[in-house]
Amino acid sequence: MRRLNVYALTFRLPIIVWQALFFIGPLLFMIAMSFFLVKNYRMVEAFEFKNWEKMLSRGSVWDSYWFTLGLAALSSATASLVAFPAAFALAFRSSESVRRWAIFLLIIPFFTSYLVRTFSWYVILAESGVINAGLGMIGLGPFTMLNTVFGTIVGYLTLTLPLVVILQTVSLASIDRSLLQAAQNLGCPPWRTIIAVILPAAKTGLVVAALFAFILSFGDFVAPYYLGGSKPPTLPILIIDTTKAGQQWPRAAVVAVIMMLTLFVVAFSAIMFAYRKRASR
Repeated sequence: MRRLNVYALTFRLPIIVWQALFFIGPLLFMIAMSFFLVKNYRMVEAFEFKNWEKMLSRGSVWDSYWFTLGLAALSSATASLVAFPAAFALAFRSSESVRRWAIFLLIIPFFTSYLVRTFSWYVILAESGVINAGLGMIGLGPFTMLNTVFGTIVGYLTLTLPLVVILQTVSLASIDRSLLQAAQNLGCPPWRTIIAVILPAAKTGLVVAALFAFILSFGDFVAPYYLGGSKPPTLPILIIDTTKAGQQWPRAAVVAVIMMLTLFVVAFSAIMFAYRKRASR
């Protein structure tokens, strides 16, 4: 029987307490609240499945679910594809000093409010905004970019792209350079080196970066509301609308629990894929 390591437990205890107080506790309360009832605009403790039956039987809820899932997946894929060339250049074509400064500059946007950055895009993407003004000078436009899926994706990228670039850069920079030299000596073309050597070696970091982009996009409220027009509504917007309809916090909790379960499934699947070793041939 293993003896209890008090010294190790001392260092683990703060994070355990933190997770219990600010994650596990609220999550359990949210699950319990999904079974409450609202009577005369007041929540009443109960254990009934009426809220679940009501929300899961609505086609609009499932429409919002699949729409949100698709937007988050599109945002994750777009952020990963856009970030990879920049991360590749920083990892393999830049000095360590330039890489450090680039990562620092990528962190700077997080010093400002995400809401402020989103409103700046509201001005840029408007029909009389900067982009349409520039396109109008060459006889194009105006194009409708606000209250569209394009506007929502732009907002998601504002939130996720700097983080994805940082994670991909760290992952690519840690690849053993001898593997690249071996591929070059064997006459492997650059595109083949990326596919056969770089992507498998950096798979864990690339998947984790995409996972972060998915999680942030799936739970974001600001971009689809202010840049996407909230039509159709995503799940975070649906939660807000549900709480405004007769103080239906239990029904909003049902949507929140569905979101959490989805994120758990996606996260565990992505982590298993990221750390799965390739079968030896």
